[in-house]
Amino acid sequence: MPNIPAPLPVSEVARLGADVLDRVESVVVGMREPLTLALATILAGGHVLFEDVPGLGKTLAARSIASAVGLDFRRLQCTPDLLPSDITGSFVYLPQSAEFEFRPGPVFTGLFLADEINRTSPKTQSALLEAMAEGQVSVEGSSFPLPRPFHVVATANPIESEGTYALPEAQLDRFMVRLSVGYPDAAGEQRVLLARVARRHEVATVEPATDAETLLAMQSGVELVDVDPDIAAYCVALATATRRHRSVEVGASPRGSQGLLLVARALAVLAGRDFVLPDDVKRVAVPVLAHRLTLTVAAWTSGVSPQEVVAEVVASVPGPPAVGTRERQAAQG
Repeated sequence: MPNIPAPLPVSEVARLGADVLDRVESVVVGMREPLTLALATILAGGHVLFEDVPGLGKTLAARSIASAVGLDFRRLQCTPDLLPSDITGSFVYLPQSAEFEFRPGPVFTGLFLADEINRTSPKTQSALLEAMAEGQVSVEGSSFPLPRPFHVVATANPIESEGTYALPEAQLDRFMVRLSVGYPDAAGEQRVLLARVARRHEVATVEPATDAETLLAMQSGVELVDVDPDIAAYCVALATATRRHRSVEVGASPRGSQGLLLVARALAVLAGRDFVLPDDVKRVAVPVLAHRLTLTVAAWTSGVSPQEVVAEVVASVPGPPAVGTRERQAAQG
């Protein structure tokens, strides 16, 4: 495992984070909130799933974030005939030496984009599980560590079913957040058109604001932020409430409550704070929890969505009865 650089102070992480977001938003218009949540997830050490209709800039957003944070970037277009070895790599026989040599696949990078991940088979989807969970891949009994930092950003199209394979619950659970981009407003869409005309070519580029080592230092800085026990209890209460909801068959696991805490902590640091507010947790509740819920058949046929369930849970579960001194001062100020 490589040496971890010294952690950056909160103020420096916030400054660099704002710079990254500004650079990405110069080419990705009208997506400040999902971009902020995606960056917070990366700072928290997690993986991101963008799920929305085609043409909204999901791939551009992933590529721009990778460029802005200075990570090597590889994109793989998922198709039904894709094999696990197309992701992980494979052993190749070398006639000159009469030996087999491992040739790494595209997953050996800093940020790996699995485009339209629901178009490839479950067997190939599962090839990413070990990489996402343990930062390594296993091929023919041999394990190979992935570079650090390593993050997966996947996109999925929710409106098509022909030729697609829904991600199993175990795979969904490995994504710390699932984000929806949404359509831009009229002014934002006009900015997209004018920006394309102004640059006079199709490809939009983003200059890096950090590099891989600096990103590791930013992540280390986030890890130093302590969390009030009441905030942790609030995260547990939200996850527990999803398990008891009348419309939910299987609720959020402890990995869900941990994801709430980790992303909320990263959001606090991006805001320049070394403490977490209940509003940070509420802000990330739907992106972190909704994709981890399995609804009952009755709820599903009635048109209830997991997002609605989480929103109802957030509205019904009381916030922390007391928070630390700094949190009270921030709430009052």
